[in-house]
Amino acid sequence: MTLVEETRLWYKEPASNWEEALPVGNGKLGGMVFGGIRRERIALNEDSVWYGGPRDRNNPDALPYLPKIRELLREGSLNEAHDLSAMALSGVPETQRHYMPLGDIELSLKYDSKEEAREYVRALDIVNGIASVTFTKGDVCFARETFASFPDEAIVTRFTADKPGSISFTARLLRGSNRYYDELVKADENTIVMRGMCGGSGGSDFRTSLRAVADGGSVSIIGEHLIVEGANSVTLLLTAATSFRHADPEAYAVHAGARAGLISYEELKSRHIQDFTSLSKRVLLRLTDAAYSNAAYVPTNERLKLVQEGSADVGLMALYYQFGRYLLISSSRPGSLPANLQGIWNEKMLPPWDSKYTININTQMNYWPAEAGNLAECHEPLFDLIKRMREPGRITARAMYDCGGFVAHHNTDIWGDTAPQDIYLPASYWTLGAAWLCLHMWEHYEYGLDDAFLEQIYPTLKESAQFFVDFLTETEDGLLVLNPSVSPENTYLLPNGQSGTLCIGASMDSQILYELFTACAEAAKKLGIDSSEQELWHNMRARLPEPAIGKHGQIQEWMEDYEEAEPGHRHISHLFALHPGKRFTVRGTPEWANAARVTLDQRLASGGGHTGWSRAWIINFWARLEDGEKAYANVQDLLSHSTLPNLFDNHPPFQIDGNFGGAAGITEMLLQCHAGSLHVLPALPEAWPHGEVTGLRARGGFEVDIRWSNGLLVEACIRAGAANSCVVQSSIPLIVRKDGHEVKDVFSKDGLVSWTVSAGSEYVLSPK
Repeated sequence: MTLVEETRLWYKEPASNWEEALPVGNGKLGGMVFGGIRRERIALNEDSVWYGGPRDRNNPDALPYLPKIRELLREGSLNEAHDLSAMALSGVPETQRHYMPLGDIELSLKYDSKEEAREYVRALDIVNGIASVTFTKGDVCFARETFASFPDEAIVTRFTADKPGSISFTARLLRGSNRYYDELVKADENTIVMRGMCGGSGGSDFRTSLRAVADGGSVSIIGEHLIVEGANSVTLLLTAATSFRHADPEAYAVHAGARAGLISYEELKSRHIQDFTSLSKRVLLRLTDAAYSNAAYVPTNERLKLVQEGSADVGLMALYYQFGRYLLISSSRPGSLPANLQGIWNEKMLPPWDSKYTININTQMNYWPAEAGNLAECHEPLFDLIKRMREPGRITARAMYDCGGFVAHHNTDIWGDTAPQDIYLPASYWTLGAAWLCLHMWEHYEYGLDDAFLEQIYPTLKESAQFFVDFLTETEDGLLVLNPSVSPENTYLLPNGQSGTLCIGASMDSQILYELFTACAEAAKKLGIDSSEQELWHNMRARLPEPAIGKHGQIQEWMEDYEEAEPGHRHISHLFALHPGKRFTVRGTPEWANAARVTLDQRLASGGGHTGWSRAWIINFWARLEDGEKAYANVQDLLSHSTLPNLFDNHPPFQIDGNFGGAAGITEMLLQCHAGSLHVLPALPEAWPHGEVTGLRARGGFEVDIRWSNGLLVEACIRAGAANSCVVQSSIPLIVRKDGHEVKDVFSKDGLVSWTVSAGSEYVLSPK
């Protein structure tokens, strides 16, 4: 049996539309490569190209009317509460800023031969981060490579041919059919620059620079056209910047291009590959089945079509997993903005849902694979955004609710806007966006055990908790609840048939706050500070409503056992405590785990999972319930119903969170660490009988490799990053070895194997 790693998407024809193009990115710059023969398009993005500047959108009427809204909800006067909230709690204006494209590189290519191209291959190497095109025209073989270099801050495209003097083309920079830029100018004999404003009050300026470096032939500029004639090879260098980061974005972009132009292409490529593979090669996943040998020779879009017709392709699942990691590396790097609803790849001036940060699950889902997938530094841009949200969030907390701390609702943007977005009753007035985001900081600590990082983030965690210390209200029986609240983005039905969205104490509220208060208390204890606050958080956590089981045996979504207006709703917020939360576990809370299973069965029976990201979340749920067959079935459904030809997630339309959520779900099937132990192969399906994964990370500072055959563990290797106690969940007796010798102080009880590890040590586990 040979295990083969899937590392390439490939196709036999150019992309016919944006959803077939191949993505490259370095966090700040993104490109979608179409691979055309006579006309090529590379669609461009720069992560800080957003419409408009910062604004104070907090509604001045929120605070005066908040008591009335609360009273109306307590009385059950839903219509009046809804109407008043829409007026008093909505942002003014109601919308935040939106993300926009940088533009396009458009190429018109010339050839001596009039023959049709043959032997065409378009590919994306997701290990090295390089998109390529090769074909033969006449007697000349042409090749192109495109990558987005993080070390050299440029999108680099290289044109070569096996016959000297064969490279000729005209290049232009464009931005939309309405020319959404101010001017195109000649910066020097090899460089053109696009100048423009992002638009809106206080919006940033942007500059885009395109430089050609040719071997042989000539480079000239006529008007807005960069012309290459008769070159042996050409390197195009695309650089860009905005005034969001730089006082003089044009000088920065032109200098970056000139600097890259002094480096040979071979060195640019080598530097890029060294940087990219330092991340991409940390985790390797290999799966195999009997059909793999044929699948390896089938283009990616054709393999996907076969899956859509009902075939199984475990190799494509492994490729999808690694593609998710590829996208995170490409769209979220230290110093960049975090991945938005589309990562960084967006072609529309007004994209769906503004392509911003939806923080009632979507932005969070983008980062589910970061820690376990060994891409911890790709998490950093999210932390930077949270820091930027703190000051606006303090203003919102005080202006709207007369509370301390900081708060954010279900959306934010480049400026960290925290006022409610939209007049959308099922979502807009939900106050837990920042709280959920803060849990990502705590998770980063749990995986890395970096005390300096914990000291840095603790004030943010504490400030988020402070808002809820002030905002929570007490029920008649002494419980602490949010009023108003919603369960994103669902609607409930009353016995009289009336529908409602606003409520008191949705189940998700207490589940998130349970995790937040726990994280704050544990962080303070670890730092040895704030003993009185620790006691306060423990006491408040104890007064949150406990998760309830409803009349159908399901986890209740609201404090009352309401029916849902849409039983197959895409959000399954009341299972937060199952995933990404940690409170519902198969062994620790079996009643809640069983009720979660009922909830999932009901959702799916009513058409749930119809959006890509929702289906991805369901994979994670089933994995946490240790049901490998249902987790696998939903991976299959994610590919067959919610995946585009270039493997982008399809909401529809394209939305990147499903890619990240799907990758995270596959990790959860292979390794879990949320319940106080490492659980190896907790949800392994029969369709993955043989495989191996290397480099996964686990809470407690561990890195784990796993190899299995015939559905059974062969060997697991655990590397300890810190002195700690290692606990492994196992249904079979295990031998633990270090340096080839059996570790003697291993304690086994109730399916748990534990021993003390030392930092920097490696332990090998195998069945007895």
